[in-house]
Amino acid sequence: QVQLVESGGGLVPAGDSLRLSCAASGRSLGTYAMGWFRQAPGKEREFVGAISWDGSSTTYASSVAGRFTISKDNAKNTVWLQMNNLKPEDTAVYSCAVDRVAWQSFAATWGSGRYAVDAWGQGTQVTVSS
Repeated sequence: QVQLVESGGGLVPAGDSLRLSCAASGRSLGTYAMGWFRQAPGKEREFVGAISWDGSSTTYASSVAGRFTISKDNAKNTVWLQMNNLKPEDTAVYSCAVDRVAWQSFAATWGSGRYAVDAWGQGTQVTVSS
């Protein structure tokens, strides 16, 4: 069973950057797309972005596009979320998730908002002060 562990969260002032990591064990991520999500207090979980199984394609929520970048190193079994120009509204618990099915067409699934998650990480807190 795959396990995902996020790290890298913290408290930063607005305009700063953070880089979150998501390390996987129990399964090779080399054939699975990965997604990042966030949940702010009192709000529903929100899709942040995703990366294809081979790392060649990404998609982002409009609220973070141009500021956040997802990358993937299949050899290290790790996915990163680089967050630049952070805003107070980015404050949330950030979690990574792995696709349920390998070798999925990214455009037909994550790129179209039709994805199925197999496992979630426990999350890491990001707090952005104004």
